[in-house]
Amino acid sequence: MRDLGLVASSCGGLDVRFAAELVKPAAARGWRPAITLTPTAMRWLTSTGGLDDVAAGTDLPVRSVSRLPGEPRPHPDPAVFLFAPASANSVAKLALGIADNQALTVLGDVLGAPGITIVVAYQIQDTRVHHPAWQRHIDTLAGAGVTLHRLDIRRPWTEALDLLP
Repeated sequence: MRDLGLVASSCGGLDVRFAAELVKPAAARGWRPAITLTPTAMRWLTSTGGLDDVAAGTDLPVRSVSRLPGEPRPHPDPAVFLFAPASANSVAKLALGIADNQALTVLGDVLGAPGITIVVAYQIQDTRVHHPAWQRHIDTLAGAGVTLHRLDIRRPWTEALDLLP
């Protein structure tokens, strides 16, 4: 079994699609999901009752906050990460190096590191792609070796798993 750093932010469909289309299929493909959520994604899944379904797909704790000094590391150090779904806000922060939550810290710590694979599957409003900074964010991540994929709400999120090595 291979470890997969599976990171998610709050996007439409998170409550019903994340476990069904990413967590469980990743495990079925031989990955061991080490799941880290943005604080808002954790709040969404907790409030909708979806967190139990997500947690059932891994033997590791689902994280959204950093550990305290002296606490053991709850996750291994994966060589492969999938950030899905990634919101436009989280994509921008990752590209700018802003690590203001555990999910972005996990990714920011390995962005551009040799031997690390990162796939970012983002969900974005059609109008947001016209923001003058958006293309620079995408170019920055691509320049760091990130594989980028736009999630289409009409298509299964499992497509992002096909981009993993």
